[in-house]
Amino acid sequence: MSVFAVPGRRAVLADLVPGALARDIALVVAGAGLTGVAAQIALPVPGSPVPITGQTFAALLVGAALGWRRGSASMLLYLVAGMAGVPWFQGASYGTPPSLGYVVGFVFAGSLVGYLAARGGDRTPLRTAGTMALGNLAIYAFGVPWLMAATGMGLGAALAAGVVPFLIGDAIKTALAAGLLPATWALVNRK
Repeated sequence: MSVFAVPGRRAVLADLVPGALARDIALVVAGAGLTGVAAQIALPVPGSPVPITGQTFAALLVGAALGWRRGSASMLLYLVAGMAGVPWFQGASYGTPPSLGYVVGFVFAGSLVGYLAARGGDRTPLRTAGTMALGNLAIYAFGVPWLMAATGMGLGAALAAGVVPFLIGDAIKTALAAGLLPATWALVNRK
């Protein structure tokens, strides 16, 4: 049995994949890779050092699909590999980019979203929307203070540059997840 799986039940989508430790390692690496690829989809935000990227969506999906243990391990791998020089942080000029706090938040968001998904937080559109909203809040809880420290911005300026421009995108990503995750569960449960 894998160290990541919950004995006797399929709590998240990754638990449907056969295998144990090798499967879990592959899923953790794949989740980090998916997040790294999604980070390359980026749009600059005027007045903000933080771009709009696909990595937030990927980080939350990875957490929901892999569960809290694999999801947080995957995001931790993403963070550590990026800090070690893998060029997948968007706009990183290695050192401490102003957006690194958001990446640190991915580790906690992956854990939170995975925990909630294992308890049914990804089974219906409404629950999925709530789960994704909480995941986004976890990311902002780390991203905004880091942005303030890295740039010298006050709270109001950091919220204006590091949260407000992303709310519409977060709503769209949440709507996508609210359709995608419950639909995937419906397909899986049809068998």
